[in-house]
Amino acid sequence: MTDQQRFDTIAALGFQPAKTPNLDRLVARGISCDRAYSTCPVCVPARYGLMSGCEPGKTGWFGNWQPVPDVRVNCGPYLAESMQALGYRTWGLGKFHTEPRKEPLGFEVHEYSEELWPDEKTFLDDDYVAWLRSKTSDFDHIEQVHGERTDMYYVPQLRPQPGELCGESWLATRAVEELQRSDPRPSFGFVSFVQPHPPLAPPVPYNRLFDPDAMPPPLNGDPLIDTADDYLGWMNHAIYADEISPFQARQARARYHGAITFIDDCIGRILDAVEALPNPDNTIICFFSDHGDFLGDHGAWQKESFFEASARIPMLVSWPKQLQQGARHQGFATITDLFGLATSAAGDLQQRDGHDFLGSLRRTAPERAQVIGMHGQPGSRQFKAMVRERDWKYLWFANGGRSMLFNIAEDPAESMCLSSKHPEVMETMRQSLIHRLASETLTLPALNANGNDLLDFSFEPYERVRIKQFGSGINDFGQVPVVTI
Repeated sequence: MTDQQRFDTIAALGFQPAKTPNLDRLVARGISCDRAYSTCPVCVPARYGLMSGCEPGKTGWFGNWQPVPDVRVNCGPYLAESMQALGYRTWGLGKFHTEPRKEPLGFEVHEYSEELWPDEKTFLDDDYVAWLRSKTSDFDHIEQVHGERTDMYYVPQLRPQPGELCGESWLATRAVEELQRSDPRPSFGFVSFVQPHPPLAPPVPYNRLFDPDAMPPPLNGDPLIDTADDYLGWMNHAIYADEISPFQARQARARYHGAITFIDDCIGRILDAVEALPNPDNTIICFFSDHGDFLGDHGAWQKESFFEASARIPMLVSWPKQLQQGARHQGFATITDLFGLATSAAGDLQQRDGHDFLGSLRRTAPERAQVIGMHGQPGSRQFKAMVRERDWKYLWFANGGRSMLFNIAEDPAESMCLSSKHPEVMETMRQSLIHRLASETLTLPALNANGNDLLDFSFEPYERVRIKQFGSGINDFGQVPVVTI
């Protein structure tokens, strides 16, 4: 799993200027899912969707900062717990972004490389940070081991460590060690990279693989479409991205692709270790991201939206012993489907809110016909939703009660709103959303008092504020950090 990687970043799938030879190996080794989506495109909800196999209407996670009680109450055991019960040795490495931070998820080996630390103690307890400091004291002064945040969030920069000491390299090394570990049980592993989530800070030489002048510029469309979700403008301001120039946008894209190529090289080490196993063709590998990144498209940066750049994700599934190689899957797929994929492959399909994904890849079950996504607390001005079906995408925003309809096949850039031309399509998809919201207790507040329509609010622009996110307990400019010597 990567963090914030767009769908259009794998060279073998025809996307340029990507340089991804190892992800290209996975494309050749398995099936590429052309219509995979994150149904709540932000870090924490996406990860709980993976671990629980359930959508936000059951997990309660509709955004990053809305802690909820134990997800297991509504969803059941987590994925690693279910795989452990099926006889698997479980190991998880990297970014988990759970609340609480070290929530037990069912991994026998559970090691962390996170991106945010509320205090110095948490920072020093991070497994990657501890490993880095055990290697050398040369980088003990670094407050942000993945790159500087705050006003530098989307400013292209260079990682202060050499590549072999970066979190991505540590993660690949640990994954290879776990793959090589002797154990009579089959192995279930989860490897989760922090990048290419900003800061955009690949190490040398990945910082200079891509020429900014050769980067495609952001795609901006109709201003009425691009500004329909005022939350995007709020987020641009919050992360100091509201004044990024066209050239700075191309610079950011160049470093973003450099970060992906660095991860790709690390993934290559993991693939080599898989191929060295006694029976590599009976090893399932699934590659995916939690959500995408606008990178300036629609005038936006970050995620938390259902435009394609944010909600559509790369997803590759490889199992040479049972699945076709070098194939493309046209059915819809979501992160929640991966719970069923893993348990089905282990001999006990636990579908939960997902689809029989493995069955559809084997062509023994129908393809998923629809995806419904949600973000923001139901019943609040922040709530918004997506319905994706056939070639159509319907978007709805509680703030102002705004709706939009796109034909993604004809207009992949989402530049033409077709609500007035196809009202019957929009109404059908709207009713699908209403039906979903009525089916789950946690989403009922998003409906009106009669329960037969969407609850909307008069439009109000979100108050623009800055997020001064230093991490490690430093939350504003001018603060002096505590230094332990």
